[in-house]
Amino acid sequence: MMGFLRRTFSRRSRPRFRPPATVHIPAAGGSRSTVTCRVVLLDGSDVTVELPKKAKGQDLFDQIIYHLDLVETDYFGLQFLDEDQSQHWLDVTKPIKKQIFNGPPFFFFFRVKFYSSEPNNLHEEFTRYLFVLQLRHDILSGRLKCPYDVAVELGAFCLQSELGDCDPQEHTPVLVSEFRFSPKQTEVMEADIFHKWMECRGLSPSQAEVNFLNKCKWLEMYGVDMHIVKGRDGGEYALGLTPTGILVFERSNKIGLFFWPKITRLDFKKSRLTLVVVEDDEKGRQQEHTFVFELSSSSTCKQLWKSAVESHAFFRLRQPARSQASRNDFTRLGSRFRFSGRTEYQATHGNRLRRASTFERRPSKRYPSRSQSMSRGNTHTHLHSCVEPVRENGQTATYEVREHTPTHYLSLLTFSFFQVISPLCVCVCVSFTVVRAALIHSVAAPKQVHVQKSQTAEHVD
Repeated sequence: MMGFLRRTFSRRSRPRFRPPATVHIPAAGGSRSTVTCRVVLLDGSDVTVELPKKAKGQDLFDQIIYHLDLVETDYFGLQFLDEDQSQHWLDVTKPIKKQIFNGPPFFFFFRVKFYSSEPNNLHEEFTRYLFVLQLRHDILSGRLKCPYDVAVELGAFCLQSELGDCDPQEHTPVLVSEFRFSPKQTEVMEADIFHKWMECRGLSPSQAEVNFLNKCKWLEMYGVDMHIVKGRDGGEYALGLTPTGILVFERSNKIGLFFWPKITRLDFKKSRLTLVVVEDDEKGRQQEHTFVFELSSSSTCKQLWKSAVESHAFFRLRQPARSQASRNDFTRLGSRFRFSGRTEYQATHGNRLRRASTFERRPSKRYPSRSQSMSRGNTHTHLHSCVEPVRENGQTATYEVREHTPTHYLSLLTFSFFQVISPLCVCVCVSFTVVRAALIHSVAAPKQVHVQKSQTAEHVD
């Protein structure tokens, strides 16, 4: 009994919240006319940078890169939200004040812009660590979907990287519940992550992160930048920019892939995007196919066009074209925009290598553990039918539904009352509730219903 109290109310089980670090970088030279930019980094910390009013995006990006001491900079960029909460990448060649109008202060997010087609080509451990942080955010936000078994492995690699080897005498599945690895994280998943974590013994943080990236790179939606469009038939589609080309989705079904070498023309005019793709017919002759997509506005269409131009140049070319664009160029019509950075080939083969670099991995954000949530008596989840998992079979799980009686509600209220009086009464009330539930269960037979697993995840959480 005392061991139960120690595990429930010890300091170790309490969430360890650490406020995000804030760094202020003043303007150089003591300039009076400045703008303030706040950049949120991938580890949750933020940097406030003061720049001259006419500063360009490259000036802000350079300050962040210098602050991070990052060498492989070509994969990253600064993102901001417009008035419609649409995401845009900061153009480093243009003044900041001409691109973002929500401020000052101007808010940006430091993010991975180009996902490496082969993460093993990333030279530095720090770069791989930033990729892991970005992918964890993608998975948790639902942008990167992954199967259950893959999500379990990825969660185990994250724990191994942050906490080291699992010690069964010190660590329990309750500790896993303080972390967030999946948008549909359940108690069953946390137990599976804990067991998989024990299998990762001996891996260093760097090795665990490499394993994490090698798992993610095989996911179908790895690095896919999705854009909603309408086709000529009026149907809604999604175009996904990838390292290999442009994916076409109809709802959640992938119906096509346009490889970058096969796309000979990419134009936009107002809110209409035109793709010309060359394909070989049955006789080996090349035929041109034109695809026209409609977007919600001219600004979103131009944003998609710019992203496609940058992805095409970064992933396909060995070096960006420096000559002036002609009428038949890939990036033609409507804009003078040209990709100004380096390609993936240049980033992989041309980066300067350091003998050694040191950095500190920031602890993940912690949440109240399941034991603490239960000890506080979350009554709104108990005043409805209690849904408990019995068996899992593929995507459908069998659940047992127990209809509560007034006697059961009385026992719940008694539990909450004694919980406030003394921690010792918690043990007594838990035992009383378990016995009472067993008696009720013996009188009223449980009903079996089939519920989709995705719909019951919220109740289990």
